[in-house]
Amino acid sequence: MALNVSTLKAEPNLYTPEMAALTEVVPQTELETLFKFELQSGNPLGHEPGQFVQVSCLGIGEAPISVSSMPCPEPTFDLCVRNVGNVTAALHNMTAGDAVGIRGPFGHGFPIDALKGKDLLFVAGGIGLVPVRSLIQMVLANRDEYAAVTILYGFKTPGEMLFRDEIAQWQEREDVDLRLTVDKPHSDWDGHVGVITTLFPELEIQPDRTKAIVVGPPIMYRFVLQECKLKGIGDDDIILSLERRMRCGVGKCGHCQINNKYVCQDGPVFTYNDIKFMWEAI
Repeated sequence: MALNVSTLKAEPNLYTPEMAALTEVVPQTELETLFKFELQSGNPLGHEPGQFVQVSCLGIGEAPISVSSMPCPEPTFDLCVRNVGNVTAALHNMTAGDAVGIRGPFGHGFPIDALKGKDLLFVAGGIGLVPVRSLIQMVLANRDEYAAVTILYGFKTPGEMLFRDEIAQWQEREDVDLRLTVDKPHSDWDGHVGVITTLFPELEIQPDRTKAIVVGPPIMYRFVLQECKLKGIGDDDIILSLERRMRCGVGKCGHCQINNKYVCQDGPVFTYNDIKFMWEAI
């Protein structure tokens, strides 16, 4: 039975954090950890794939973090977090039973309706797999609503691969074309070697029916965009997530403003056509 995201949508908790209990901690790499939370209200988070929440650790601060699990009717959700600052360090010191504050969900997620019936090309670099995982999960849970599904995932070293068990499941599916690559040769890696754009030449794409979902570090976008254009994918059919520079989540602080766009409100998901003339966006 297909999951109807619209039935799970909730009014975002804009200003007052709602408490969520940490239920499980799943290490991923040396820097990233997957945290599973449950809202103490018992209500679902009500997010769309691609949205984010503001996570607050009392006495420490608040940070925007992508929701990395698909919507569900339960009050549970996943956050995969890199340990890079005060808030994220506090999260990494937590154990099951600890609580955080949650505001949101915020922003515009991936355009689910526009993706249905299309060939989907996912291009994820490094921790770019975190926000796009929620969409991949939804697509695979409703597989008959989409055409071909291709997932390209690149990372610097084998030790930086996220969601290993889940990726192994994707590899076993006959209805998913998964291609992995590491930037440079490693003794414990016998797969493809090269930056993620080196996976493009062998792709067979029907550009008139393909939607490309691209998420990764800023430096990756320029080169992946070139490859998408060479494959004939249109600007409106290239979808990007610009989760950077956000602070308040509600368009008040101006920290994420790019020209007349607020990433936290107008994004974080945009089509390339939306931002191609905003040089600062990528």
